[in-house]
Amino acid sequence: MNNSFLRISIWVYLAIFFAYLLGPLVIMSVTAFNSSGFPRMSPWECLTFQWFGELFQDQRILNGIKNSLIIGAGTVVLSVAMGLAGALLLTQIWPKLRATYYTIIIAPILIPGVVLGISTLVFWDRINRMLGLGADSFLSNGIFLTVIGQSTFIASYCMLVLVARLQRYDIALTEAALDLGATHAQAFRKIMLPFMRPAIASAAVLAFLASFENYNTTTFTFGEYPTLTIELAQKVRYGITPAISALAFIIVALTVFFALLNEAKLKRQELVAAARKQATVEELAGKIRLPSFFAGNMAAVLLVMFAVATITVVGTATAYNPAQCIADVREQKQLEAETRIQKLRQLREERRKQREAEEAEQGDVQSTPKPSNNSGFGNVFAPNALDGDDGDGASDAENPPSNNGGSGGVFDPNSLQGDQ
Repeated sequence: MNNSFLRISIWVYLAIFFAYLLGPLVIMSVTAFNSSGFPRMSPWECLTFQWFGELFQDQRILNGIKNSLIIGAGTVVLSVAMGLAGALLLTQIWPKLRATYYTIIIAPILIPGVVLGISTLVFWDRINRMLGLGADSFLSNGIFLTVIGQSTFIASYCMLVLVARLQRYDIALTEAALDLGATHAQAFRKIMLPFMRPAIASAAVLAFLASFENYNTTTFTFGEYPTLTIELAQKVRYGITPAISALAFIIVALTVFFALLNEAKLKRQELVAAARKQATVEELAGKIRLPSFFAGNMAAVLLVMFAVATITVVGTATAYNPAQCIADVREQKQLEAETRIQKLRQLREERRKQREAEEAEQGDVQSTPKPSNNSGFGNVFAPNALDGDDGDGASDAENPPSNNGGSGGVFDPNSLQGDQ
């Protein structure tokens, strides 16, 4: 029971891990075949191959790919050469200096790429001025500066790969070749170099991939020769299109193809070695019957299936026309837009009617009669009390004030004229 639970947990963990690792690549590859103007997987509209056509018509992307290939080739040559020299020196240097030398060689890996790019640009600009060269000299060339800047840290990666292989080399083979009269160059070329060839190939692939995807160092040194990563970063600032997804799909497809090709080749070598090991003396003297290329080689089968799928996709792209599907999708979008507009208009009309009803209710409230001021104080505090308004609507002319006070009309204004 515990073993079953552990096995299920491991498979669940692997599924989550690979989904996290490869999920974005799969989603981005699928968006390259969606007719939507923005890279998205859902909602799905129409199957289309137009983004691949737009990709191959984009001169900036093609120019970036060309520059990346040129810079990658130069970086591979320089980095592998420096890495091999560093690996040989590390294995032959005095043991007490080996740790110090190793730290110095590994240091560029720990330095940020931005610092490497700026320092490379400033250093070679000073060298250019000291030599009295112009601004258009090869020392100011973007390709030269980018190759130098990238090689400063990629060479360290190459050295680590080569040192791992060189530690398994038997130095007695070189000593035997020297005892037999070979020179150091001949011993290196005929004995050590064939032994180091697999590691050199691995270091070259690593150097090319590291150069192809580098951005931090390249952004300060590319000059007039932007690489693919620089072009993609500049295009993303102004809006991403599914053409970038098409480029990602092509890169992923090429990576899978070469990975399967290498795995099939290694598996084939293992099968051939096993067949020779199990062969009899007579078979070794004659012709060994080797197994077929696909026998026990799952990578070769997957490689063939991948090639067939690629050919099918390319053939479908040349014959498939999504114009009708795209037109139907546009018509459906237009109908949905009109429906949304109609609903918006109805909502506005309902709000307008509701607003008018509220204004009408407020008008009715304002037209109601004023409250009476007849209080227990006999309208003393009524607003019209000073004007002689008793609050009943009668004026002073209708109800003249009485002069019969307690003084017998002595203070009447008309009393002086004898008008009693």
